Amino acid sequence: MSVPSRDSMTPAERRAGISLAAIFALRMLGLFLILPVFAVHAKGIPGGDNLTLVGLAIGAYGLTQACLQIAYGAASDRFGRKPVIVFGLILFVAGSVVAALADTIHIIIIGRVLQGAGAISAAVTALAADLTRDQHRTKIMAMIGSSIGLVFALSMVAAPLLYAAVGMDGIFWLTAALAAGAIGVVLWMVPEAPPVPRANAGRFIDVLRDAQLMRLNFGVFALHLIQTTMWVMVPAALVASGGLPISEHWKVYLPAVLLSFVVMVPAVIIAERRNLMKPVFNAAVALLALVQFGLWLFGDGLIPLALLLTLFFVAFNVLEATQPSWISRIAPADAKGTALGVYNTLQSIGLFLGGLLGGWLGQRFGPGMVSLFCGALALVWLLLSAGMNPPPLRSVPAPERA
Repeated sequence: MSVPSRDSMTPAERRAGISLAAIFALRMLGLFLILPVFAVHAKGIPGGDNLTLVGLAIGAYGLTQACLQIAYGAASDRFGRKPVIVFGLILFVAGSVVAALADTIHIIIIGRVLQGAGAISAAVTALAADLTRDQHRTKIMAMIGSSIGLVFALSMVAAPLLYAAVGMDGIFWLTAALAAGAIGVVLWMVPEAPPVPRANAGRFIDVLRDAQLMRLNFGVFALHLIQTTMWVMVPAALVASGGLPISEHWKVYLPAVLLSFVVMVPAVIIAERRNLMKPVFNAAVALLALVQFGLWLFGDGLIPLALLLTLFFVAFNVLEATQPSWISRIAPADAKGTALGVYNTLQSIGLFLGGLLGGWLGQRFGPGMVSLFCGALALVWLLLSAGMNPPPLRSVPAPERA
């Protein structure tokens, strides 16, 4: 068994991790800010009394992301990562402006769809893979995943205050401004990437035929479907069974996210340094399933909800850190953008279907059925991941110092 290198990250790798995490954070903060307040806001606009449409508005950006991730990833293989990322962020700004000017839920859905057309996740993740060595890649992905978790917690705290101060249109204008700031980070903070080998015509088929890649693709689909489905129902559960008004939900979200980092960080370090990626990964999938069944059986009351949400964030953050690292290691060297495009397409389909399915199941059958369905999906994922091969460890020269 090969032992991974334990040398520290170079300044260029640290700079890459911080700046790419900032891009994800600035973009995702704008997306997350609507979660704790949109369902309340929607009741006051035409069409907003339909829970299915509310779920669609929450998950709609995943639809166009699903359609465009592969194209963005392949384009980044051919034309470079940075130009593709900047183009996607410009579209995201445009979608935010449309949503800010909307006066019906249908126009907001159109704006969210246009936001999703800025499908940069594959290109950003591929750029992270370009700029880091294998032995540090999971740490970089953990930085990105942690930034997403932190801005989620921040959005839970800030959104009710922002909504009271500037309204939903103000939140969407802020989202546009944050995405514009991310463009500046791309242009002036992210290190220059090494040249990317041009993908050949048959490589896309090779990606689709790779059973290991497709298991990871199913996993990211399941993870983000479960995540979005939960956030259609969790705010209402905290109000109804937890007795916590929406303005105080941050008191649950913030400690849950912060405590999850205390567990996630050592788990990722152990997975990386002791070559235990597969058992740590499978344990996180199993924990995700247990959380969903726990919500089904014991999801009444503030304390059970807070505990289960903390465990959910542990599983989610570990999987967010390990999956992109794993897929970048086993993807063909000249088609990482394409492979990550397929990966992020399945992620986006999960985001879209999670919002739509969560709203529909909750409206028709109640929140218990939502949790039961998510638990069953997580079990299917666990069965598939049990047969995966551990990711290989390769020795890669350190990138040049910035």
